[in-house]
Amino acid sequence: MGEVQAVPSHPFEPVYDVHSRILILGSFPSVRSRADGFYYAHPRNRFWQVLSRVLGEREPADVREKTEMLLRRRVALWDVLTYCEIRASSDASIRKEQPSDLTRIFGAAKIARVYTNGKAAHALYEKYQKPLSGISDVCLPSTSPANAAWSLERLTESWKAIKEEL
Repeated sequence: MGEVQAVPSHPFEPVYDVHSRILILGSFPSVRSRADGFYYAHPRNRFWQVLSRVLGEREPADVREKTEMLLRRRVALWDVLTYCEIRASSDASIRKEQPSDLTRIFGAAKIARVYTNGKAAHALYEKYQKPLSGISDVCLPSTSPANAAWSLERLTESWKAIKEEL
């Protein structure tokens, strides 16, 4: 299962600008994402496939293309937590968590809706962020490979909810 690791702080910055209108939040970066230095880097995580299909875009190939797609489509991206102790990439093992300071995004952009990628991100958002922001989130099914019960097509259909705000 792997040992519990303390990750000193979130290993990369949020993606957003003044034009961002929706915010998608994960829980905390996976081992692969922490190693690669960007969101949803695990090759079996379907985030970039799903998002590009929902937005009608070609799937981005690298960090630059991913960032450009997000900003062009007014999507901000970050994680609910900025620190935690975690075993490998298991959300269920998260302990001693510290929430991210979302005021920097809310202060810079007019975020109309917050979406959480999976139940863990949703529960953490409800616990730490909603009381401060006053903004309810919409919990979308996780794009993680651990959520194998959801096909790519079913995930894409569910994630189409984000288009309502764009």
